[in-house]
Amino acid sequence: MDRDDIRNSNSFLTNSEAADFLRLSPRTLEKQRVVGGGPPFRKFGRRVLYDQADLQKWAEDRRFDSTSQF
Repeated sequence: MDRDDIRNSNSFLTNSEAADFLRLSPRTLEKQRVVGGGPPFRKFGRRVLYDQADLQKWAEDRRFDSTSQF
């Protein structure tokens, strides 16, 4: 497997990519990392990365049928 294959199969997203994936502002994810309530993330040194599977599960956990459910 060469470098391009690894890059294309990588499921980790940067803060900006994760925000695009969820259609949120990057700043919203930054705030959620501080106060909690956001999707799970990983830290590699100073880098913050999000796994696409975690983002999908986090979004699915926020599915409601009416506003009275939350």
